[in-house]
Amino acid sequence: MTVGKRRYSIHASGSGFTLVEVIVVLAVIAILAAIAGPNMRSWLPNMRLKSAARDLYSNMQKIRSMAIRDNQARAIFFDTANNRYMLCQDSGADGVWSTPADNTVLATISLPGYGSGVTYGHGPATSQVAGSAFPVGFDEVSYSNNVLVFDPRGTGSAGYVYLAHQGNTVTYAVGTVASGVIRMLRWSGGNWQ
Repeated sequence: MTVGKRRYSIHASGSGFTLVEVIVVLAVIAILAAIAGPNMRSWLPNMRLKSAARDLYSNMQKIRSMAIRDNQARAIFFDTANNRYMLCQDSGADGVWSTPADNTVLATISLPGYGSGVTYGHGPATSQVAGSAFPVGFDEVSYSNNVLVFDPRGTGSAGYVYLAHQGNTVTYAVGTVASGVIRMLRWSGGNWQ
């Protein structure tokens, strides 16, 4: 025994994982991933589409509020050829909302920006919100000249924009009635809800 000196030793405390425990945890994670993987593939496109529909709904509310606040007409031009839409403050020198080259554009929203596959389209839906069949050559926007205009009272043109995800079974219709009420509906089997 040595006086004045302390002896220290480090002993294993039994903490840590055994190889068997690590293998069991990895096996459980692999099983959960195998189960969740296919569900994630269908869930992600639906979430992207729903996000695009919600943003369109919010942008319609924004433009309507601006029209009321500024006591000036405001519009959204749906550019189906380029898969985008534009929030417009004024109709430019020509006074026509559907020719956006000279409009004062506040923002341009590109549908592909939500992820591949989000586009104008009615997907599996067999009828428009009003109940009539989709006409041949329909460009997925029922507003006249593809323009939604809100006047200073907050009322506007009636119509709907149809959004779908390529290869998916979900479709959204976002639109307005003449009183200015904005609606977002989802195609569910045989009807809009």
